[in-house]
Amino acid sequence: MAEQTSKAGTAPAGGRSAQLERSGLRHGWTTGACATAAATAAYTALLSAEFPDPVTIELPKGQRPAFALAGEELTADRAMAAVVKDAGDDPDVTHGAVVRATVRLLPPGSGVVFRAGPGVGTVTRPGLPLAVGEPAINPVPRQMMRDHIASVAARLGGTGDAEVEIAVDHGEEIARSTWNRRLGILGGLSILGTTGIVVPYSCSAWIDSIRRGVDVARAAGRRHVAGCTGSTSEKVAVAVHGLPQDALLDMGDFAGAVLKYLRRHPVDRLTVAGGFAKLSKLAAGHLDLHSSRSQVDKGFLAELARRGGADDELVAAVAAANTGLETVQLCAARGVPLGDLVAVAARETALGVLRGAPVAVDVICIDRAGSVVGRAAARGPREPSPDALSDSV
Repeated sequence: MAEQTSKAGTAPAGGRSAQLERSGLRHGWTTGACATAAATAAYTALLSAEFPDPVTIELPKGQRPAFALAGEELTADRAMAAVVKDAGDDPDVTHGAVVRATVRLLPPGSGVVFRAGPGVGTVTRPGLPLAVGEPAINPVPRQMMRDHIASVAARLGGTGDAEVEIAVDHGEEIARSTWNRRLGILGGLSILGTTGIVVPYSCSAWIDSIRRGVDVARAAGRRHVAGCTGSTSEKVAVAVHGLPQDALLDMGDFAGAVLKYLRRHPVDRLTVAGGFAKLSKLAAGHLDLHSSRSQVDKGFLAELARRGGADDELVAAVAAANTGLETVQLCAARGVPLGDLVAVAARETALGVLRGAPVAVDVICIDRAGSVVGRAAARGPREPSPDALSDSV
């Protein structure tokens, strides 16, 4: 499970801190950090009758941020503290969400027990780092809360045994904008984060969701998955192969993330489905398909067209075309299967990244309307390349 993010853009990897410093983008805090701050404040209030405000916590890498409380309640048997999540300048759908921790004391020896309150999901499928039936509070935030409760207990004379219920206001509604349902997390959001810090436009959330999607598919016994660049290509993959929802990976621009994870955690077959322009980038060897980091190479497409039988006039027209889609339309009108040629080249790039992992790959290229404009039949790591197919759905 990964921090819930929107599908806005991403920034180049490498030198991230320097980039953020130059750009002025602010770091933010994960839901796990917010839950830890709220739980720490609530447990402190149970032992001392006072809420620390702001409450300071220590993150896994040693940073010590302070969080202002947005709400507090104290009764004889429980304490509730709330923190508003600040995701900084990252396009995180949980930015501004109110994360609440309600803490109750338990008998000595009980340890720390976690509960899902309103707006926090429950795990319903295997393959995630939590058992089925557990609240969707990830291992690192759980450990952070345990550590802080133990620290407060040592300082104030408590036993460190507590029930911690985490809730997120409107969390079930917010979760509709995340991948949680597809991953089998129902009823709300996940409480996440490994460092406690949200790095703006870091790509890590999306990539981690891809990995968890592979894990869930494998745990469900799926041997055929599809990495899709968007919702239209997902529909095509379902129409062509009849794949269930838990076999669909929201690849977006991160083709490399899908391929590298499947290299270590293989399934029998991968379908790569996406728009012609994006998959032409994969065909040319790019693994990050975002427009800010890779461009459609018309010269590459012109050379593919030449190999497919295009004459000099058509080759020149492809090289001068306005868009990637125009190139495939120009070639289709002259009987040159550029879409299939791109699909075959994209499949070979994918197989190269898989490095012999036992995964057969087929590719489907579509236009904006969802019509198939190119296909490459499934090929495994040691199979000869079959002819591309150009039949449509």
